[in-house]
Amino acid sequence: MATIGEAAEKHQPSTKTMNIADLERVSVDLQIVQDTFEFEKNGEVKKVEQEVIVIDEVKYRVPKTVLQQIKIIMEDSPTLKFFKVKKTGEGKENTKYQVIPLME
Repeated sequence: MATIGEAAEKHQPSTKTMNIADLERVSVDLQIVQDTFEFEKNGEVKKVEQEVIVIDEVKYRVPKTVLQQIKIIMEDSPTLKFFKVKKTGEGKENTKYQVIPLME
Protein backbone atom coordinates (compact mmCIF):
# COMPACT_ATOMS: atom_id res chain seq x y z
CA MET A 1 0.00 0.00 0.00
CA ALA A 2 1.37 3.43 -0.95
CA THR A 3 1.44 6.56 1.16
CA ILE A 4 -0.29 9.72 -0.01
CA GLY A 5 3.10 11.17 -0.86
CA GLU A 6 4.07 8.14 -2.96
CA ALA A 7 0.72 8.17 -4.72
CA ALA A 8 1.09 11.91 -5.40
CA GLU A 9 4.50 11.34 -7.00
CA LYS A 10 3.05 8.71 -9.33
CA HIS A 11 -0.11 10.68 -10.12
CA GLN A 12 -0.60 11.54 -13.77
CA PRO A 13 -3.10 14.31 -14.46
CA SER A 14 -5.89 13.38 -16.84
CA THR A 15 -4.96 14.14 -20.40
CA LYS A 16 -7.09 16.47 -22.41
CA THR A 17 -7.10 16.20 -26.16
CA MET A 18 -5.78 19.36 -27.73
CA ASN A 19 -6.73 20.69 -31.17
CA ILE A 20 -4.55 20.69 -34.27
CA ALA A 21 -5.01 24.48 -34.36
CA ASP A 22 -2.93 24.62 -31.15
CA LEU A 23 0.16 23.69 -33.19
CA GLU A 24 2.30 26.26 -35.04
CA ARG A 25 3.35 23.85 -37.78
CA VAL A 26 2.08 20.41 -38.81
CA SER A 27 3.66 17.92 -41.21
CA VAL A 28 1.46 16.08 -43.70
CA ASP A 29 3.59 13.01 -42.92
CA LEU A 30 2.34 12.62 -39.32
CA GLN A 31 0.41 9.42 -38.61
CA ILE A 32 -3.29 9.85 -37.85
CA VAL A 33 -4.95 7.39 -35.48
CA GLN A 34 -8.46 6.66 -34.27
CA ASP A 35 -9.16 7.63 -30.66
CA THR A 36 -12.21 6.93 -28.50
CA PHE A 37 -13.29 8.56 -25.27
CA GLU A 38 -16.39 8.47 -23.10
CA PHE A 39 -18.13 11.19 -21.13
CA GLU A 40 -21.33 11.51 -19.17
CA LYS A 41 -24.10 13.89 -20.20
CA ASN A 42 -27.48 14.03 -18.47
CA GLY A 43 -26.76 10.75 -16.72
CA GLU A 44 -26.03 8.96 -19.99
CA VAL A 45 -22.56 7.77 -21.04
CA LYS A 46 -21.66 8.92 -24.54
CA LYS A 47 -18.87 7.43 -26.65
CA VAL A 48 -17.03 9.67 -29.11
CA GLU A 49 -14.65 8.57 -31.84
CA GLN A 50 -12.20 11.05 -33.28
CA GLU A 51 -9.08 11.19 -35.41
CA VAL A 52 -5.94 12.46 -33.69
CA ILE A 53 -2.24 12.94 -34.20
CA VAL A 54 0.08 12.31 -31.27
CA ILE A 55 3.10 14.54 -30.63
CA ASP A 56 5.22 14.07 -27.49
CA GLU A 57 2.45 11.88 -26.03
CA VAL A 58 -0.13 14.68 -26.45
CA LYS A 59 -3.19 14.01 -28.61
CA TYR A 60 -4.35 16.67 -31.07
CA ARG A 61 -7.79 16.27 -32.62
CA VAL A 62 -7.97 16.58 -36.41
CA PRO A 63 -11.43 17.75 -37.52
CA LYS A 64 -12.80 16.26 -40.73
CA THR A 65 -13.09 19.74 -42.26
CA VAL A 66 -9.32 20.14 -41.87
CA LEU A 67 -8.73 16.86 -43.72
CA GLN A 68 -11.09 17.99 -46.48
CA GLN A 69 -9.21 21.26 -46.92
CA ILE A 70 -5.82 19.52 -46.97
CA LYS A 71 -7.09 17.18 -49.68
CA ILE A 72 -8.14 20.14 -51.83
CA ILE A 73 -4.82 21.95 -51.29
CA MET A 74 -2.81 18.83 -52.12
CA GLU A 75 -4.68 18.38 -55.43
CA ASP A 76 -3.02 21.62 -56.64
CA SER A 77 0.13 21.37 -54.49
CA PRO A 78 1.05 17.68 -54.23
CA THR A 79 4.45 18.55 -52.74
CA LEU A 80 2.88 20.23 -49.68
CA LYS A 81 4.85 19.24 -46.58
CA PHE A 82 3.69 21.61 -43.81
CA PHE A 83 0.61 23.58 -42.87
CA LYS A 84 -1.01 25.31 -39.93
CA VAL A 85 -4.63 25.60 -38.92
CA LYS A 86 -6.46 28.72 -37.77
CA LYS A 87 -9.54 28.20 -35.63
CA THR A 88 -12.29 30.77 -35.14
CA GLY A 89 -15.51 30.61 -33.17
CA GLU A 90 -16.63 28.50 -30.24
CA GLY A 91 -18.84 25.48 -29.85
CA LYS A 92 -19.66 22.70 -32.26
CA GLU A 93 -21.87 24.79 -34.56
CA ASN A 94 -19.80 28.01 -34.64
CA THR A 95 -16.23 26.71 -34.96
CA LYS A 96 -14.53 27.19 -38.32
CA TYR A 97 -11.09 25.98 -39.43
CA GLN A 98 -8.79 27.41 -42.11
CA VAL A 99 -5.81 25.40 -43.35
CA ILE A 100 -2.82 27.53 -44.35
CA PRO A 101 -0.05 25.92 -46.43
CA LEU A 102 3.48 26.68 -45.17
CA MET A 103 6.75 26.78 -47.06
CA GLU A 104 9.42 24.34 -45.91
